[in-house]
Amino acid sequence: MLTLIVKATLDANGGKLDADTMTSYSADQITLLAYDILRSEMLEGGFIQLIHNGYGPFIFLNPFAKAIRLWGGAIREVAKGLSPDKAGTLLQAATTLHDFSKFIYDGRHLFEKYGEALTADMDDEAFMALYEQYPDFDEPDDLFIDCEESVTKAINTYIDCNKSTFYVLNDCPHRSGDSSQSWA
Repeated sequence: MLTLIVKATLDANGGKLDADTMTSYSADQITLLAYDILRSEMLEGGFIQLIHNGYGPFIFLNPFAKAIRLWGGAIREVAKGLSPDKAGTLLQAATTLHDFSKFIYDGRHLFEKYGEALTADMDDEAFMALYEQYPDFDEPDDLFIDCEESVTKAINTYIDCNKSTFYVLNDCPHRSGDSSQSWA
């Protein structure tokens, strides 16, 4: 579900997220796109790659971690109105997002400590050597890999609880006059 929503969100706003298009997105959409970037970079090369590729300021110096924590709080509020047996999954998602926000804050400390060295211009060989030079990233990289599936599931839960933030009604290009719900 996440990939579909991210693609539709980008497509609805010119296909990119940059300084020129930033105002076209809602705060929730920017948070979703930030998670998609973080997830992609972390799964491919961990914090070192994320920071080296220039995403450190976007992830760590913006209110991304706070937004994720607030998403968990919003899910917790939804759960309050449900019976305990129905609220369990939502409460787990809320806890996962709260813990993930702490993880991001911890990542910020590593970014602040090593960011300058990691973003220096270098060839591929020097980049690959960073993984041996900065073992402080090993544990958080492994933790992300272990928790990624539950975090993505929790983010999907937030999206499901807040469909109006991520869905828009568009004219269906395949049927004249009909409207269909689409992601954006």
